Amino acid sequence: MKYVKILKNGIVDENPTFVLLLGMCPTLATTTSAINGLGMGLATVFVLVSSNIVISAIKNVVPDAVRIPAYIVVIASFVTILQMVMQAFVPDLYRSLGIFIPLIVVNCIVLGRAEAFASRNGVIASGFDGIGIGMGFTMALTLLGVVRELLGTGKVFGINVFPENYGALLFVLAPGAFIALGYLIAIVNKIKNQKSKI
Repeated sequence: MKYVKILKNGIVDENPTFVLLLGMCPTLATTTSAINGLGMGLATVFVLVSSNIVISAIKNVVPDAVRIPAYIVVIASFVTILQMVMQAFVPDLYRSLGIFIPLIVVNCIVLGRAEAFASRNGVIASGFDGIGIGMGFTMALTLLGVVRELLGTGKVFGINVFPENYGALLFVLAPGAFIALGYLIAIVNKIKNQKSKI
């Protein structure tokens, strides 16, 4: 039950995109399509889970004076592994996400969870925290990608939903990302407020 609560916390209560408003740079930049949002989210899940587990395991042997640099080295190691795997097996997605894959190292979500949760909890709980926060981030990025791709091109995951001439280019560009994200955050807040009144 404890682990289910940790998962729910990351997906719903402390969703990094819709509730905490963290990681806005990759959120806005990589969600031009649903597949890009999903790919960026899953890449972040891998780094979050792996780094949380390792940081939780080494927390008692790392001196406080070098705690943050040590965490960054752990995170950077997993990002490097991720880059190599993506280049080898999904080169198109890797090229599409570009600089945002190496920037996972300095993503405030990853370092924040390492400092706030993994450094204070056990290995299993830290792994579940990584899964919960990562899945919340993935769901948010994928949803934003679906909305932007649908409104911008009339497609979802590259499949035509509306006729070819449908679409407003605005939603594929940066201003459309802000507009779509703003509306999604408003919808999430509305749903949360209605649930709290019940």
